[in-house]
Amino acid sequence: MTFTKKAGLMGAIGCALVAGQAMAADDVFINPEWANSAWYVGGNIGQSRANIDDVRLIRSLTANGAGLNSFNADEKDVGYKLYVGKQLNQYFAVEAGFFDLGKFSFKSTTTQNGTLNGEAGFRGANLDLVAQVPLSQRFSVFGRAGMNYAKASTRFNGNRLFAVTNPSPSERKLNAKAGLGLEYKFSEALALRGEVERYRVNDAVGNRGDVDLFSFGLVYKIGRPAAKAAPAPVAPAAAPVVPTVAPEAAQPQLEPAKPLKPVAEKTTFSAEAAFAFDSAVLRPAGKESLDGLLTKLQGMDADVMITVGHTDSIGRAAYNEKLSLRRAASVKAYLVSKGVDAARVYTEGKGETQPVADNKTAEGRAKNRRVTVEVVGTRR
Repeated sequence: MTFTKKAGLMGAIGCALVAGQAMAADDVFINPEWANSAWYVGGNIGQSRANIDDVRLIRSLTANGAGLNSFNADEKDVGYKLYVGKQLNQYFAVEAGFFDLGKFSFKSTTTQNGTLNGEAGFRGANLDLVAQVPLSQRFSVFGRAGMNYAKASTRFNGNRLFAVTNPSPSERKLNAKAGLGLEYKFSEALALRGEVERYRVNDAVGNRGDVDLFSFGLVYKIGRPAAKAAPAPVAPAAAPVVPTVAPEAAQPQLEPAKPLKPVAEKTTFSAEAAFAFDSAVLRPAGKESLDGLLTKLQGMDADVMITVGHTDSIGRAAYNEKLSLRRAASVKAYLVSKGVDAARVYTEGKGETQPVADNKTAEGRAKNRRVTVEVVGTRR
């Protein structure tokens, strides 16, 4: 891969990263469950470092009584990979891709004015099983294990070519690979990855070694669903036309309809039942509570919905306030996914400032870890 192509690919990833950061500020996780079964594509670029066994080459160079004057190896280059994957569930995915680990070279001189220079490049395909552990709604760590089928292309030149049996050998070999990484989700669809991988390789002249790839890249999941549109407001029925009748047959006038009075619905549910520890991702129990609230609201025109998160007093106050706000925002996102107009839903994070019980006891702290949803509207 030429320097121009590598620089272009790196620039494209950089531009996409900036765009992803810009969209992350306003993005809402509308439907996190969709991402657990989606197809995705991605690309990484970074530095590759080779660790090839050079002992065999040095032994060949010093054959026939020659002495080694110098042996200099350049074992770093730019590598990249492109891949496609399928998320099996929240924790596992299968990933296939193409990689180019770059080219690595050496220059050597011996006594008797001998020289031998060489260059080896590695590229191929891989198939991995990826295991991912979420740390929060946006951060997760992952590991991978799989196989790589790499082609090693090697070229030699110099006046001691007799030290190798073939000046331009190549070899295809199936070997293992593994890696570790960290992922940050800008949204359900777009994420940034940083990872380190080790590829086991053969260099086409009988040497085995490893190439490590330290890279950053972007992952994009395909087919993200849009938020459900809020139901269209129902126009009030036209008033019936009362025909004019003779005075003697006129019906008694009906009393005017009483104006609708505003009503309010408020529900409170345990944060421990709705969310995992230190997480803002809704659990099934939390979704059931919200589904029950939406059922109660049938027949009611909701003007305003306010979701408020609360915590106990354990931990730093600033962190608790942010956690309570993230949980309130997660409740809003779920309500919006069910058709509620996002413009009518407001979020607040009160942290530990509004306890309803004593934080000195475990029972009191459990009552303080809560989320409330208040709805103000009119009954039809």
